[in-house]
Amino acid sequence: MAKNLYVLLLVVLCFSCGEDYVPKPKAYLRLDYPKAKYVKSNLGLPFSFETNVLATKINTKNVKADTESYGINIEYSTLRGTVFLTYKAIGNNQKNLRNFLRDAQNLTQKHTVKAEEIPVTPYENEARKVYGAFAEVKGNVASPAQFYVTDSVNHFLTGSLYFYAKPNYDSILPAANYLQKDIKRIMETIVWK
Repeated sequence: MAKNLYVLLLVVLCFSCGEDYVPKPKAYLRLDYPKAKYVKSNLGLPFSFETNVLATKINTKNVKADTESYGINIEYSTLRGTVFLTYKAIGNNQKNLRNFLRDAQNLTQKHTVKAEEIPVTPYENEARKVYGAFAEVKGNVASPAQFYVTDSVNHFLTGSLYFYAKPNYDSILPAANYLQKDIKRIMETIVWK
């Protein structure tokens, strides 16, 4: 009798659940950012460019008439990130241009220790005399995007994107992709004075 009860219990258990167990798929955080709207910056610098209205603050450092170097911070508080720009006048010395290019490229190369990949995209706009490169630094690095632009004669601008968070590539990737578009917009809209 007990044996029949165990068999009956086993049959009921086997056929009582009609569906197979399916594990819950991994969930990913969905981050929706507003469509970018750009406005022309008017910072009193030897160049202008367009910035996203999502940028909450644009700080300028060393903005004086006799200064040949400027620092500009474009802060995105909702994304917890900042694009740091540094402008340097080349002057009449082409050695300055070589040094500035070397420094900008070395800054990107310092990330090779942690980076998985660093694809570099050259940028050129002959009509506006803007030449440069954009580097996307993939991996758990401090700065996921860097760039520089120049007119090869008078102006040199370099920039880096940083987040106020521990570098975790998967976590910051949506925000990094969004801000990389803003960086490319800066490169595409820069006008030298």
